[in-house]
Amino acid sequence: MNDVYTHGHHDSVLRSHRNRTAENSAAYLLPLLRPGLDLLDVGCGPGTITHDLAARVAPGRVRGIDVVEAPLVEARAAGSGTTVEFAVGDVYALDDPADRYDVVHAHQVLQHLSDPVAALREMRRVTRPGGVVAVRDADYAGFTWYPHDERLDAWLALYRAVARGNDAEPDAGRRLLGWARSAGFTEVTPSASIWCYATPETRQWWGGSWAERIVSSSIAEQAVTRGLATRGDLADISAAWSQWAASPEGWFTIPHGELLARA
Repeated sequence: MNDVYTHGHHDSVLRSHRNRTAENSAAYLLPLLRPGLDLLDVGCGPGTITHDLAARVAPGRVRGIDVVEAPLVEARAAGSGTTVEFAVGDVYALDDPADRYDVVHAHQVLQHLSDPVAALREMRRVTRPGGVVAVRDADYAGFTWYPHDERLDAWLALYRAVARGNDAEPDAGRRLLGWARSAGFTEVTPSASIWCYATPETRQWWGGSWAERIVSSSIAEQAVTRGLATRGDLADISAAWSQWAASPEGWFTIPHGELLARA
């Protein structure tokens, strides 16, 4: 597959990834973890979640993979006492033999793939019988914010257009159950959770990230190259994010679908 990661790896994107922990991004999985389990983290990025999970399954083997090398350099340097192997990998053709892991985890990955069902089949292949594939993805159509701003409406429509232009599915959260069924899983536990940005600190962090991302990351390049937006349009959206972040009434919620699927 020649999938395109819609966000790219600009620092404005990686700043968001660095904020992710097992507690705020994989809480649905944590009750199943115990020392000695072997775990694969697909699409690990800078490795913050991976290291957290590794601490919970030590001395089990933990491996994190991403489609490019750039974020893995940071992941390797962020060890904090855990031993994790990081490598470039392809979720459609994993290097590992069948039945290698007790847990295969992917956070915000399936939404960026042109064939999420094929990826789930491959993740299942490397999971031991009785093990679990754990996936969590946002659902962009369910994003809500206040105060209303037509420029943020334009941002959401633009993001979804860019993602779909990559043959990806930005509204992945609601589709996880169907994808898992199509991949052959029969024992699945679905759930959902929400990220909420409504304090001055979280508004500045989230709004600031997007104010920069929409003009500087791969999303901006794709939007302009494909004729979906001008640089002026992107500057207007960036200003809207900054204005939202400065509002004492600012509120933003992101719903996620979650799934635990037994191999």
